[in-house]
Amino acid sequence: MKKAALLFGMLLMAAPAHADLTHKISSSVQLTVDASASQATRLGSTYSVSGNNVSATLGGLTAPASATDAATMNSGTYTQTTDGSAFSFSETFNGGDAIPTGTTVSSGVVGTLPAFGSVTTTAGGVAGSLAGTIDSAGTMSLTAGGAGTSATGQFVSEITIK
Repeated sequence: MKKAALLFGMLLMAAPAHADLTHKISSSVQLTVDASASQATRLGSTYSVSGNNVSATLGGLTAPASATDAATMNSGTYTQTTDGSAFSFSETFNGGDAIPTGTTVSSGVVGTLPAFGSVTTTAGGVAGSLAGTIDSAGTMSLTAGGAGTSATGQFVSEITIK
């Protein structure tokens, strides 16, 4: 009986282990080359005139011949109303932007940029010798490129025991 109890007790102490072991390895390389960009705002033509003690045949804007041209100025005729009296006069014209003919992109480069009144241009990156590798041992090799580039490498090893 003692032997049976001892054997039963030993079986209870030697219960099998229920441990889960998980091992994950991941690696990544991200290489980025900035794109070039240009944002332009076309400005319209404006005309204004003001004055006192002046008689006038007012000027103004002449409609363009096509939708891609800018309006032009039509000069008015102005004379002082009372000779020898004080007068003031101001006439202002700002010529608007005409639309240039076909802007093309070749190999990611815009050959000619639009010549508008408000333009913001950003140069694109140059890949140059940009490169990146990670081997199975986690050894990382990142090579810098030209301006406007970035290289990011990551190696993660995770062990989980439950």
